Amino acid sequence: MGVINIYPNKYVLQHLSIGKQLEKELRIRIISQHIQVGEILSENQIAKAYNVSRSPVREALRTLESERLLRLERMGVVILGMSEKDIEEVYDVRLMIESFVMKRLLERENNDALVKELRKIHEMMHVAIKFQDMDEFSLQDMNFHETIIRSIQHQQMTIVWEQLRPVMECLIILSMRYRGLTNYRDFERILTNHELIIDAIETKENAKVDLAFESNFNDVQNGVEDLWTNPEMLKEVREYVEEN
Repeated sequence: MGVINIYPNKYVLQHLSIGKQLEKELRIRIISQHIQVGEILSENQIAKAYNVSRSPVREALRTLESERLLRLERMGVVILGMSEKDIEEVYDVRLMIESFVMKRLLERENNDALVKELRKIHEMMHVAIKFQDMDEFSLQDMNFHETIIRSIQHQQMTIVWEQLRPVMECLIILSMRYRGLTNYRDFERILTNHELIIDAIETKENAKVDLAFESNFNDVQNGVEDLWTNPEMLKEVREYVEEN
């Protein structure tokens, strides 16, 4: 592609189509407000900027339209973006999914295999922080929560999660970069919260479950982070890729 990506290159798997890669990059550019709400783009503009044909551009735009991040019109692509309310609602749905999943896990006879896998991921999160790699931490954080969600093998819940996942991933990437730039010590709190979740799943103690959710979803309960209303900080977060 002909521009510097905001989406982490390490996340882009080689087997993904050009359209899917472009979709990921355009999504994070819209959510991070690099592409502004109300901006009108053409397929030709996008294809030229990323040095691709129009076919993968169309593929990417159709997906992003289904996520309501943009609207396809005859005059071009109208950017809708995400409001604070939109972001809050994404976190609301995530909280509902994980609350449901946790309830099922407390009813399940044996969570040993899941606990073992979560401890491995938790260790990789520690390593990412040791090397100050916020994007790797974001990747492992997503992996941690997705492992929990998929563990109950609930088909309809998995479908809901997969619809939410792409936008949620962008929010986490940007949020973790923000923490890394403004309050790096907060990662220790996040790691402790994830340890609480593992302990809650292992012991099946309701008090630990309540504490884990109260701690881990504190950001959600306190509203949208300052990041989403701070254009200068969003710019720094986008430029993190260029500096690392």
